[in-house]
Formats: sequence, C-alpha cells, structure tokens
Amino acid sequence: MRRLFVLVFLFVTTLSINAQTPNAGKGKIAGKVIDAVTKQPVDYATVSVFKQGGTSPFNGISTDPKGNFTLDNIAPGDYRLTIDFLGYKKHVIEHVIVATGGNVALGSIALESIQNQLAGVTITAKAPVIENRIDKMVYNAANDLTAQSGAAIDVLKKVPQVTVDIDGNVELQGNGNIRFLINGKPSSIFGASLADALQAIPGSQIKSIEVITSPGAKYDAAGTGGIINIILKDSKVQGINGSINLTGGTRQENGSFNLNARKGNFGVNAFFSGNAQLNTTVLSTNNRNTSGPGDSTTHLFQNGSAATKRSGYQSGLSFNWDITPKDALTASVGFDHFGNHSNGLTNQQESITNGAGDLVSDIISLRNSDSRFSAYSTDYSLDYKKTFAKEGQELDILFTSSYSKNTVNYSQRQDYDDNSGMISTGIRGFNPGNDRETNISVDYTHPITKTFTIEGGAKLVIEDLKNVTNTDTLLADSSYMNNADQTYGFNYKRNIYAAYLSTSASLFKNFLDVKLGLRNEYTTTNANFPGVVIPGYNTLAPSAVISHKIGGTQSIKLSYSYRIERPDYGEVNPFYNISDPHNISTGNPNLKPEISNSFELGYNKSFDGGANIYIGSFYRHNSEDIQQFTTQYDTLSINGKTYSNVLLSQRANLGTQASLGGNVFASVPVTSKLNLRTNIFLVSRTNDAPGVGKVTAFQYRLNLNASYQFPSNFLAEAFGNYNSSSRTLQGNRPQFFWYNIAVRKQFLDKKASIGLVANNAFSKYINQSSTTSGPGFSQASLRQLPLRSFGITLSYKFGKLEFSKNKDKEGREDNGGQMPAEPSGGK
Repeated sequence: MRRLFVLVFLFVTTLSINAQTPNAGKGKIAGKVIDAVTKQPVDYATVSVFKQGGTSPFNGISTDPKGNFTLDNIAPGDYRLTIDFLGYKKHVIEHVIVATGGNVALGSIALESIQNQLAGVTITAKAPVIENRIDKMVYNAANDLTAQSGAAIDVLKKVPQVTVDIDGNVELQGNGNIRFLINGKPSSIFGASLADALQAIPGSQIKSIEVITSPGAKYDAAGTGGIINIILKDSKVQGINGSINLTGGTRQENGSFNLNARKGNFGVNAFFSGNAQLNTTVLSTNNRNTSGPGDSTTHLFQNGSAATKRSGYQSGLSFNWDITPKDALTASVGFDHFGNHSNGLTNQQESITNGAGDLVSDIISLRNSDSRFSAYSTDYSLDYKKTFAKEGQELDILFTSSYSKNTVNYSQRQDYDDNSGMISTGIRGFNPGNDRETNISVDYTHPITKTFTIEGGAKLVIEDLKNVTNTDTLLADSSYMNNADQTYGFNYKRNIYAAYLSTSASLFKNFLDVKLGLRNEYTTTNANFPGVVIPGYNTLAPSAVISHKIGGTQSIKLSYSYRIERPDYGEVNPFYNISDPHNISTGNPNLKPEISNSFELGYNKSFDGGANIYIGSFYRHNSEDIQQFTTQYDTLSINGKTYSNVLLSQRANLGTQASLGGNVFASVPVTSKLNLRTNIFLVSRTNDAPGVGKVTAFQYRLNLNASYQFPSNFLAEAFGNYNSSSRTLQGNRPQFFWYNIAVRKQFLDKKASIGLVANNAFSKYINQSSTTSGPGFSQASLRQLPLRSFGITLSYKFGKLEFSKNKDKEGREDNGGQMPAEPSGGK
C-alpha cells in the first residue's frame, strides 16, 4: 500500500502543480478533421500551430479517434495551422485569430486525398516508430528497417517493456503471462507452441505491435502481464496493389506475397508467407550434485548436442463489403502450419561417492533422442459493424471459430557402457490432438454527450480440446511394446461467459480524461482426469484510467487493472513427460487461477523537432502465483516403474509475487538524417513462496537504436540489446547480448529495395551458466547457440503504391498494402 500511496501522491502532486499554472487570458482552438470524400473522421492526424511568419510549430496535437482536437492555453495572437496525415494533402489555415480568453471553433476541416495525384508526389511524413497513446504503446515495425528481415520473435525484442530470452520466452514488464492477439482477435496459431508460432510470422508482414499493460473492460481478463496485439499489414485502397518480400542467408529464411484488390465498396485481400529456420545445432552441458543417505553424493554429468529445424507458412483470404455507408461486413479465412524437428546425442555419466569420498558406482551411457512437432490450424471470422446517425454510436457483432490439429512424435533410447551390465532402455510416443474454439461477441458504444460515452457488451468463449497419448517401451530384444500405464486419452472443455460495461468522460472542462470499466467472467471447466473435479469460478475485473493533458505536448496518466491467468490444459494435464528419465515434468490438475492487481503511472512529452520521451512506473501484486517448482527424488515411482535421481518439475500456486519497475523510452532526431532512440526497463520482483521463503530479484534491459538516411534512398540502421541476469525461485537466468545491423537501398521509384542484414553477431551468452537449486540438490547448465548470421533482403511493390500508404482505424501507415490475415479463435 505504501508503494501505491507514493504513485497516487506523485500523480496528484503533478495535477496540482499544473492546475495552478496561470491561464488567465488564454484561449482555445478546436475543430474536427474529416475525409473530404467519405466525410469520415481522420483520427491521429497531426495538427500544428505556428506563429505567423514562424517556421517551427510551438504547439500541436493529434486528433482523437473521432477526428476531434482541442488546443488549450493559446495566448492571444495571429496563428497559422497545418493539418497533416499520410495519404492526404497538407491543409493550411492562415490567420487564425485568438482573442483574449476567446475560443476559436474551426468546425469540420476536410482533407483531400492524394490518390489521384500520383505523378511527382513525394511523401515524407510517416508514423513514428514508437507511439504512446492513452491505453497502449504502439511499435510501428513497418517503419523499422532491422525489423523486416526476421520473424515476429525478433520484432518483439525491439518493443519497449517486452523482454525475449534466448529460448524465445516472452515477458511483458517482467511477466510471462501474456495474452497474444492478431489484429485484435485470438488465434489458434498460439495454442500449441507460442515460441514456434512467433517464429512462423515474418517480420515483413507485421505493421505494428500494440503493448497494452493495463487493458480496459472491453478486453478479456486473461493475462496478468497484459496484452500484445500483432497488427498485420493491410490495404483499403481502390485498384490492385501488393508486394513481394524475400529474406535469405539469415538464420530465419522467409518470403511473402500479398495481393489486394478493391473496387467501389468491395475489396478482396489475399496473402501467403512461408519461413524456415535452417539447421541449428545447440550445445548443452548439465552438472548436478544430489545429497543422498549417509552423506553420499550423486553426480550427474550430461554433455550433448541437438540439431533443430523449424518451418511454417501462413495464408489467408478476406472479403470486405461496405453494404451501405453505415453497414460493413468482413469475412476471412486463414490457414496456418508450423512444425519443428530436433534430434541429438547426449553423453551421460552418473557417479555415486560415499561420505568418505570413495567412488561407489560409475555408470556411463549415451542417450539418442528425436522429436517432431507439427500443427495445422484453420481460422474463420465474420464481423458485422453498424454505425448510426449519431456520431460515435456503433454496434459490432463478431463470430470467430478456429480448429487446430497437432501431432507430437518422440523417441528416446539410452545405451549403457558394456562394463555396466545394464540393458538399453527407451520409450517412444505418438500424441495426436485437436483444439476447437469459438468466440461470439457483441459490443455497443453509445455517446451520451460529446464528453461522455458508455460502452457495453457480452462474449461467449467455447473451448474443446482432445488429446491422445500412446507410449511404447523398449524391450530387451530391441522391440517396443505398448505401455498401458502411459497410454490414455482425455477431453478438456472450458466455457467462459463474459459481460462488461465501461464509461469514458472528459471532466473539469477537459482537465481530466477518465475511463472506468467493470468486466464479469464466469468460467466452467470439465476434464476427464481420473479423480479430478475442477470447480467453476467467477471473476469480477475492474479497470480505470485517468489522464491529464498538459498543453499540446505533455500528458500524464494513472491506470489500474485486475487480471487473472487461467491454467491452460498443458499445465493441468497430469501426464508425465519422461523423455529424459532424470528430468521429468508433469501437469497439476489442481491449479487455481492466478490473480493480479496492477497499477501504472506514466508521463509522456513531445518536443519541437520530433523528439519524444516516455517515463513510466508500475506496481503489480500477484496472489495464487503460478510458478514452476522442481523437487528432487532419490527414487520416483510412476505407474509401476521406478526412476532414480530424478528432478520432477511441476507448476504450482506458490504464494505471492510483487513487482515494482519502471520504463524509460526516448527518441531523438539528432539531425534531419540521424535518429537515435533508446529504451531502459528495470524491475524488482519479490516472491514469497511457502516452503521456499522470500526471493528478491532485480533485472534490467538496455537497448539503443540508431538510423541514418544517406542520399539516394540509402538507409542504414543498427540495434543493440543487453539483458541482465536475474534470480528465479530456484536458480538464475543468464545475461545475454545481441545486435542487428542492416542497410537498404531503394530504387525503381521506391517500388523495389535490396538490403543486407547481420543478425545477432555474438554467438554465445555473456554468461551461459544457469543454476537450479533446492533441498538436497544443485544443478548448473550451459547452453550455446550459434546466432551469427548474415543475409540479404529483397522487396518489390506493385500497383498504386503512392496512395496505398493509407491509414487504418488506429492511424497507422500500411506501407504498400499487405492484407490483414484476421485469423481468430484458438488461444
């Protein structure tokens, strides 16, 4: 509570200081920006204010989602206004006279499209790489050169407040419980393997990534860390256009083709992208010491390598029909596939010494392992949106459904040294499964006044998963026989019934913008695990955001959100994974949902010349905290078979976790050609787990990006990132460092480009030692991944390229038109 009091005190103090700023005699300029043809509002257009005769703006603001803007605290005088947005001509209003204490109402300002003036048009404005908005931070990947050659996992490494480790685990503000969306919708592509799914989405297909750390009531309550929404490129322009992108020579080879066609009120979009991670060999070393009876010690040493390949593709087709100016229908279907194959050899030595240090036994063996994973998914969606005569009134009905089919094949064989007298052991498994999810939602927005709006809606989520596990055991004659104790099938069903209500208002003559919401979700779960009953539970999730604008260049906000993390079927599945008999894992069907209360305080300021800074702090408290816990067993019996010297890993609700952290982001255009931006993230976490005690860890992340625009459409960019080491409940995560360097040359009137990119040139962790410890054991592991790569990128755009740089609902640039895949359903 003391931390919360400090956050609130800082917020109130800032408001008080600004409230005392003398504004006597100053006036306002207000207006609304619309499209000259469609009469629809132009959101996030840039409004700049100049003194007559001045060359640099002294004030400015972006239009809100309804196209409105208000410039406060304008001293009496004669001014010039400019309104800019991509795809439109710059609109200039001369001699805007502000009288003492007067308000100037400019009414509707119509922007003319530049789509009919292609020849000789040069578009210089573009959305900044990082945008900070009232409820989210947006990373515009399409405007970042080094983000185009890799996959989504590489793009996420550059996003503020997001951390990605060397194994592809993603955290938001230090929390790994994240809800991932594509184009604002859940997708089954994330259901089976998040790391593989993020490797399957090419970076060249991503328009932007939205980071929502304090989601409002309209969003699902799942994800204690927040929401990451991946926005794919799209195009809504008349005519035919598209693009082709290829990347070769890097660790991640990828290519994509996009085609967009629109005539009148009907449009069709199609795309296909494929990628492959070439064969990568990972070296690993593992040392474990375990205390046994009579002061004996068991030492396990494992040293091996594994070769891994990944591949996948995404494809989709969508149709958009503007039935009337106020009725729109969008339908889409997507087909996705990704998979991986890993095989390797591990040399193993297990020795036992007594209390006097004498060697009791020494067993040497070789383990041969092989695993294959494959996932296919199909996503459908149908979205009907209706607007009404009253501005801002809107009805949205969305149906999404997805189906995925996953298959895992694995085998493991342990051959012992001839002198040991032990026979070979091994298992193999075949695990097919499928997942179907359906979402039905209705959302309605009703503006009561110009400054007060009510939103409400309801949603139904139906999940149905089926999985079969077939396990065979190696016999003495090298044949395999089915293991009935490790062969079974199960069904897992979960329904979520949700409803929400939220309000947004401007108070005290626009001094405060407030958004309050309340969401209720009731969850029922049925699983045919023997002897397990999962009770239903209700979740009441409030949320609040309070923001204050200081002039046209500064803002401060305070937010609160209540979130939960439901255990998924993989975490509750009681099946034992014995692919490594000394490191066994299983699920916990008795897991409870994790509950999170999160507070965030943020300050943003923009400067003349384009510089921007954001400073934020957060405090998050999790109860029923879900953590992985490892327990050591001298012997462990599983379904009638005994295993020795075992570490059993299982998820459990382990007390509480409190996190206090901050984030600093800055973007500085040093010159008209050189731009620097940096992001600093730091967090202190304290876990209080019964049986373990309190564990406090501090972690930080630093990165720096530099870009330089040379003459003749030649651009160079470099990006470096450092992640510190951090303690966990039973060990340490290693520190690591990596960087990207890229150059690109555009030609053929910017329709084509060629680039060179060097990725992650450091091939090792700075410190690769990762230690796990607990009662009776300690373990240190070392992993080495070859990360150095160098490659080439090619891109070509065709069609009506100039005016295809249009805006979408959030005001982002679409950069030549890749369509939204709009997959939906799944997890």
